[in-house]
Amino acid sequence: MHTVTELVNFNFPAKTVWDIISDVSRSDWLPTVSKINIIDDYRIFEMEGMGQIKEKILECNHTTMTLKYSAIETRTPINHHLATMEIIALEDSICALKWTTEIDPEIFGNAIYQGMLISIEGLKKILNERE
Repeated sequence: MHTVTELVNFNFPAKTVWDIISDVSRSDWLPTVSKINIIDDYRIFEMEGMGQIKEKILECNHTTMTLKYSAIETRTPINHHLATMEIIALEDSICALKWTTEIDPEIFGNAIYQGMLISIEGLKKILNERE
């Protein structure tokens, strides 16, 4: 199993960033995703280069600002996927996003990491448009 982690600070209050991430139906900050369908605890979408993905939302905790999800159906079979996004308040208007993904087989680690970086840039764009 391979684990990738990205830690990035934002000059926005934790709640502002959390409100975007915790709305699991939003796709505007995910540049490679055009539309998300929510069915019960599942998020289903098409991702550029990856095809259709079905994720199970395992946790969306508004108190700890933690989102956990697992890809359970993908075009290419995977043995394990678990992603955790956590928003950490650092100051009144500064927070950090810690995004960790476990993936098996390891060969998908770089693709997962690149997807995380692209999504973080999309999140920055959405946040900056709010100013």
